Amino acid sequence: MASETELHEIVAHSAGTDPAEALRDTLGDILAGLVAAGCGPHHLHDMVWETDRPEAFHLSRHIVELAYRETFAGFRPPISLRPAPRPGLTIRARHVTPQARPEVLVDGYPLRELGRQYSPRLQADMKALFRQWSRDGAAFRDSRGAADLAFGPGRFETLDLYRPAGVARAPIFVFIHGGYWQASDKVQHAQFAKGLLDAGYAVAMPNYGLAPDTPLEASITQSVAALKFLVREAEALGLDADRLHISGHSAGGHLAAMALCAPDAPPIASALLLSGLYDLKPLGHLPLGRLLGLDDAERTIRLSPIAQPRPRTARIAFAVGAGESDAFKAQSVALATAWQAPAPLICPGHHFAMLEGLNGGALLDLALQTAKDS
Repeated sequence: MASETELHEIVAHSAGTDPAEALRDTLGDILAGLVAAGCGPHHLHDMVWETDRPEAFHLSRHIVELAYRETFAGFRPPISLRPAPRPGLTIRARHVTPQARPEVLVDGYPLRELGRQYSPRLQADMKALFRQWSRDGAAFRDSRGAADLAFGPGRFETLDLYRPAGVARAPIFVFIHGGYWQASDKVQHAQFAKGLLDAGYAVAMPNYGLAPDTPLEASITQSVAALKFLVREAEALGLDADRLHISGHSAGGHLAAMALCAPDAPPIASALLLSGLYDLKPLGHLPLGRLLGLDDAERTIRLSPIAQPRPRTARIAFAVGAGESDAFKAQSVALATAWQAPAPLICPGHHFAMLEGLNGGALLDLALQTAKDS
C-alpha cells in the first residue's frame, strides 16, 4: 500500500453561474486529469470546493448532488466547501497513485478490459449527453404537465405520471431509469415517454434511492412500492390496474427484472428490459462493484436476475444497442435464454442512444407489441 500514499492534486475552475453546469465543467476536467494519470474515481482522496456562493454549491441541494453523480457516481471522497472571493467554482482534488494489481481473467477479460466492457460511458460524451437529457426532459415534463406523486416517505420515493389525452382508463407503462444505481433522475428521461403516450399509454417514471447511500435491496423494494402505489391508486388516477407493464434501462433494467421476480409485486402483464445488468458477479471484481458491495458472492447471487426463476409475467422482451459492448449484449442474451424469451432486439445506436427508439421505430414497435400480446 505504500505506493498509494503519495497524493497528487488536480485543479479545475469554472466561471459559470449555474451550479449544475459549473460542476459538470469542473468535475469533467478533474475526471480527465484522473484518466491522464491512469486513475479512476476510486483513486480520489479528498476535494476542496472554493466558491463565492457556497449555498448554491452545497451538496444537500438535489441538483448539485445529481450533477456530482453524473461524473463520479457514488464515489465520494471527503469534500470541503469553502467560501472564496473568486467568482465561480474552483475544485482542488487530490488522488492517490494507482497500485499495480495482479492480472486475472474474469469471463475471459483482463480486469482493465472488463472495466471497459462494463463502462458504457465510454460510448458517449456524457457531459454533453446529461446536459441534453436535462434540457429535453425538463422541457417535455413542463409541456406535458406531469403529476409529481409520492409513493413513499423517502426523498427519492416519487414518480412522474404522464396521462395520454382522451383515454379514460389508460394502461400503465412504468419506466425505471438507469445510472448504475447511483446517478440520474426521472426528469432526465421524460422525453422518452412521448411514443408510448401517443399510443395511449399512461407513463410512470419513478425515482429510487441512489447507491451506495441506498443499498440495491432498498432500490428494488422502492421499485416494487411504485408499482403497488399505481395499482392501489389506479381508480383515482384514471388508470387500468389490470394492464400494468414495466420497463427499465441499464441499472433500471436490473431493477425492473428484480421487480418481476418479487413475490409481493402486483401482477405485471408484460416487461421490456433494455440493456440491463442481470448477472452482477463480474461487477464484484471492479471498483464500482466493490463500492456497491457486489464482492459479496452470496449477496450478488441474491441480487442477480439470472439466478431467479422465470417470472409468471406473460411476455418478456429484451433489447440492446448495436453499439453496446460484447459484455452488455451477453447479459441480455443470457437472461433471455434463461427466461425462455425471444432473442434481444438489436437497436440502432449505443447504450444511451438506443432509448431514442422508444419514440419511434423498432423499439417502440416491440414495446407496443409486447404489451398488446400480453
